[in-house]
Amino acid sequence: MPRLTETLARRAVERSYADRETEYAQEMHRIMEATYEFIEQTGSLEPSLRDILEHTGLSTQGFYRYFRSKDELMLVLLDDGRRRLVEYLSSRMEAASSPPARVRAWIEGVLAQASSPRAATRTRPFVANEDRLSELFPDEQRESVDLLVDLLAEALSTVHPTASKSRTRRDAMAVYRLVFGTLHSHLIRRTRPSPSEIEHVVRFALLGVGISPEEGR
Repeated sequence: MPRLTETLARRAVERSYADRETEYAQEMHRIMEATYEFIEQTGSLEPSLRDILEHTGLSTQGFYRYFRSKDELMLVLLDDGRRRLVEYLSSRMEAASSPPARVRAWIEGVLAQASSPRAATRTRPFVANEDRLSELFPDEQRESVDLLVDLLAEALSTVHPTASKSRTRRDAMAVYRLVFGTLHSHLIRRTRPSPSEIEHVVRFALLGVGISPEEGR
């Protein structure tokens, strides 16, 4: 085959793959957003595959083109939610006036998810199913959680620059468990943390990692 013909043929194949990849990514995004919408509208903690198919307008065959199971879709949505939360927390932390204030911004930003009706409704199903998803997809879950813990650990490292990375990481994980445990409790009970409760959690966490609560303002 002449070299030019071979090159043009390869380009055509590459364009075809690129177009198909873009099409699949757009369709996956549509499915995710439609599932989010269904959860918001119904408040369902465990949407069935039938519900998802009806709301997205997909056939069963069409759904399995993108996801191996409903649990895999839920995992993707949970990961997507965490990545959106990382962006939100990063924005809050960048606006903070000092390293201790950035730690406070992380804690308050997480708990704000229970105070926002829309965020709470979108997050609640994944909290309810997190243990099961962690068992089914341990590596993916760990990677997703690491995004949030690493963000906090980075802030803590600027507060205590002489602390070892392992110590900073342990502190960040302890704060993560405290704050997300509080968040999960409110989401499942469909309640909102009061300002005094939020402040108590913030002060407790800051003292635990060696930061004066007043310094963290």
